[in-house]
Amino acid sequence: MTPRNIQGILFFLGGLFLFSSVDTTAKYLTAFYSVQLLVWARFAVHLAIMLAIVAPGMGRELVVTRRPWLMILRALMLVVSSLFIQMAFRSQPLAETTAVFFVTPVLVALLAGPLLGEQVRAKTWAATLAGFCGVLLIARPGGTVLGIGLVYTLAAALCYSLYQILTRKLADTEPTMRQLFYTALIGTLVMSPIVPPYWTGEMPPLSHCLLIVSLGVYGGIGHFLVIGAYRTTPASTLSPIMYVQLIWAALLGWAVFNHLPDPLSLLGMLIIGTAGLSLALRPSRRT
Repeated sequence: MTPRNIQGILFFLGGLFLFSSVDTTAKYLTAFYSVQLLVWARFAVHLAIMLAIVAPGMGRELVVTRRPWLMILRALMLVVSSLFIQMAFRSQPLAETTAVFFVTPVLVALLAGPLLGEQVRAKTWAATLAGFCGVLLIARPGGTVLGIGLVYTLAAALCYSLYQILTRKLADTEPTMRQLFYTALIGTLVMSPIVPPYWTGEMPPLSHCLLIVSLGVYGGIGHFLVIGAYRTTPASTLSPIMYVQLIWAALLGWAVFNHLPDPLSLLGMLIIGTAGLSLALRPSRRT
């Protein structure tokens, strides 16, 4: 393995940790503030970072696109997914919710058939079945992921799957930074008129202000690290590492909220991770 590949793996691990930190911080803050406010803050801070750091170098190249409606639809899918997953985190444990959300890679493989014209193999169907068996173990009667929280999580996973499908579709004409800019821009524009009814007018304490700002900072830096990782390291090497985020979620859930998944939930998380991992490893084996 080359030094550049090692650097890419370290960048990727750092990005995954930051994404888990966003989820942990958002879950903590939902005890004090509305989900709508937190989602707006994440996109608004991310937009400010891109305007300050990326826009001066790219100029019009950051905005001008040949496929504006697809770019907008892609951004909307991420906005809706962010709303759903944070509403799920408000009432459910971090690790189990993250695990259910990780059916996303399986859904992407399944949806790539009708939406991208890719062949859906028997292995994909088997991984899909296994993934949802894992979800059932986590969402079993007596478990910690039930009711409307489970619906929110699955809805977030579906929207994020469509977001990833659109990302693939746009990859041939739209550079990554432009796609990131549009998600931040559309997210800010869509959430800005929604926030006022949920804003009490009371200024949060400084510690909470820093945490709210950190949602956008962590998310923005996390995206930059992941982009840097994919520039230096093959996707077939990085994709299996994505499931380290389940470990981050479990550790942060324990450290911040003093919650550890029970044995059946851990088994469900393992099944979901294995199902997605089998799909992530397929390209490298074929190569």
